[in-house]
Parts: sequence; C-alpha cells; structure tokens
Amino acid sequence: MSNVAIRVENLSKKFILGERLGFKTFRETLQDALIGPLRRIIRGWDGEPLQEEKIDTNRQLWALKDVSFEVQHGEVLGIIGPNGAGKSTLLKILSRITEPTGGYAEIHGRVGSLLEVGTGFHPELTGRENVYLNGSILGMSKAEIRRKFDDIVSFAGVEKFIDTPVKRYSSGMQVRLAFAVAAHLDPEILIIDEVLAVGDAEFQKRCLGKMDEVSRSGRTILFVSHNMAAVEGLCPISCLLSSGSVAYFGKTADAISHYMYHQQPPVASVDFTKDTCRGRTYVPVLRFLRIVDPDGEPTTSVPLGGDITFVVGLESAKPLVNTELRIDWRSAFGQRLLSLHSRIQYPKPIRVVGQTVIRVTLHDCILLPGRYGIDIHVSSGASRLASAFGVTNVTVLLGNPYGTGLLPPPRLGPIVPKVTWATDHGGAWS
Repeated sequence: MSNVAIRVENLSKKFILGERLGFKTFRETLQDALIGPLRRIIRGWDGEPLQEEKIDTNRQLWALKDVSFEVQHGEVLGIIGPNGAGKSTLLKILSRITEPTGGYAEIHGRVGSLLEVGTGFHPELTGRENVYLNGSILGMSKAEIRRKFDDIVSFAGVEKFIDTPVKRYSSGMQVRLAFAVAAHLDPEILIIDEVLAVGDAEFQKRCLGKMDEVSRSGRTILFVSHNMAAVEGLCPISCLLSSGSVAYFGKTADAISHYMYHQQPPVASVDFTKDTCRGRTYVPVLRFLRIVDPDGEPTTSVPLGGDITFVVGLESAKPLVNTELRIDWRSAFGQRLLSLHSRIQYPKPIRVVGQTVIRVTLHDCILLPGRYGIDIHVSSGASRLASAFGVTNVTVLLGNPYGTGLLPPPRLGPIVPKVTWATDHGGAWS
C-alpha cells in the first residue's frame, strides 16, 4: 500500500491579466453578449486577422508551471519562496478552491485548510457564536466544537470576552480566536498559509508550540511561511518555489540556503548608488565594497577559522569627522550574528576626506559553515548617512577546527567557539 499523502504531477495554473475571476452576474453575461460582437468588429477594423490566442499570450501569467513533488504520510513540508512565487496558488489548488490549468494533484486523506485566518467571522456575533460558526465553516461538527470549546477559548486567551460581540475585539484578539479554532481541527492533512505573520510575540510562540504538537501527532502538514526560523524548526524538508516552478526540493537548511542565494547572489564587488542605499539623512558617502582573501584576491567565501577582508570606499566633498562604519553578518532568518563596528573595535575615529578607503579584516571566522547576508551602514554622530541591506552573501566553508572531524549542529547555535579542554586524574577537587 502506498504511503503517499500528496502527489503533485506537472501542476500548472495560468491566469489572464485583466480577466474577471469567478461567476458573472446575469447583467454582465447579457452585456458581454451584446457588446462582444461590437468589440470584435472594432478590433478587425485595422485589416489584420483576429488573433485571440496572441492577445492571450501577451496577457497570460503562469502562477505555477510544471510543479511536481510527493509528500509521504506524517511528513511536514515547508513551502518557501518570494512573494509571487506561487505558494498560495499551490495551496488553493490542493484545497480545491481553484482548479489547475494543467497537471494534477492526488490527496489521500481528510484535508483541513487554514489559508486566511478569520474567514467566516461575523462582527455582530459574540466570540462564542463565532467559534461555532467558524468551526462549522472549517468542517468541524457541532459536537466536536462543543468538546473542544474550552480548549479553544483557553488557547486564544479571551475567556473574559467570549460573550462579547467580536466587533469590540481588537484585531489581535480576533486573530487569536480565529487561529485557536483552526488549530484545533483534526484532519489527516493540514494545509497552512502564513498564519504566523499575525499576533504578538507571545501568541506566535504559542502557535509554534501547537504546530509542533500537531506535527508530532503523525499528521501530514504543508506549511507556507516567510518566517524561515519557524520553517526550519517545524519542517525537515522544504520546497522552494521561484517564478511558479520548483527551484529546490530537499532538506530545509539547504532549501533556505538556495532561497538566500536566489534573493541575493554572492558577489565580491559592489558599487553603490543612491538607489541602492538609504539613510535618515542620505549622503552619497558610500561608494563601493570589495571582498578579498588574505592574498588580496576577490572572494565570496571564507574557510571556517580563516580570515576575510572587506574593503570599503567612502567619499565626501567636505570632511566628515567621527564617521562610523558597521558591517553586519546576518543569518538566512535575518538575525544579526556578528558586527564589525569601527566605534567599538577601532581605537580612533574615522575621518573621511575626499576619497577614503577602509580595510576591515575578520580574523579566525567562528561561524558555522553556511551562507550569510551582509549589511553595511555609515553614520556620523547621531546621523545615519547611508545604509545598504543584503548587498551580498559570504559563504563560510567547511573546516575541522577541533581536529575531531565534528562540528556543533545548527540547533546549538551559529557560533563555533575556540575552546580548550583538559582532564586531570587524581588531582585536587579545587
């Protein structure tokens, strides 16, 4: 017996730009019937044959193009990619909200979808009434809702307001209650689209805990999110979509690394303009960034424990005193991991006069092997003169700093510390 929960084969979805989606009213149908022939006559006045297919080709948008993958029962699959990559369209097809243009998808098991938090809430009804209404819309029976009602309300943290009309709730309270209902669905396959982008930090932590609980119950989950840390924590495997196609399918850490690469390919030389920089008081002071190895050769990588140098070009028509330069290293999740900061690490203030070149060398790189984003900031006193985010990527290469052939796993943190171990037998305890 096959263990496949979801099989997608050459799935494609085409939209025609400017085309109205959904059902037409009687008035619109009658209007199209009367005006359609007239439009065809007008289009034919130029003497050229009508080429409807050519017009459609110019206006068509492939949200998905030949997407194929399989998900086994009990697997948790993350789906990542930039806005417009086709993630939501894929989930809508799998949830049978929209039909594909080509290809097919097989789903084996009862499906629960959470694509828009709060769908089905009525502002005039109380929280209690909306729990029953929303639960029914999501496919839960009245008995099931009654059995889980106390858990839903407790999870949402709205016990005091459960009999208050939802229109008097804050937006955060509405979101918490809506997610609480959806989180207590009990399907075999759960499809979730970007529900962790809402709510406060404490509630998002609670949501992640609930998602982890659901994943450990053996249910199949498809999880779309721009929160890379959440995807890595919940999903062993991920699918990276780019322009409607599968750019990578495999281990989540590798998928995130590919995603980061496609967002900003690594380059060893960057020239800055006003369009690539921003600042509270923008001054065209930041001119270029070059990355070189210890031999002065351009590079975008550094071995674990090795050195790498950033060469920054600054320029100002008038002297700038007390100038500060900061180069930040960020993880794929946007977390700042380390900073090269002139005010903290350089013994004297930087003075920019005309064309000035600053060389910053990071010694003995201690970050785990992987790809890291680079941000750069220039300020003077309290004024930020220029900032450039995600200007390039630097890859830390695999090494053997301990001589054991082992490195700490990513879950223990991104730093590979320099340490000394010693064992003393028979010595004093103190």
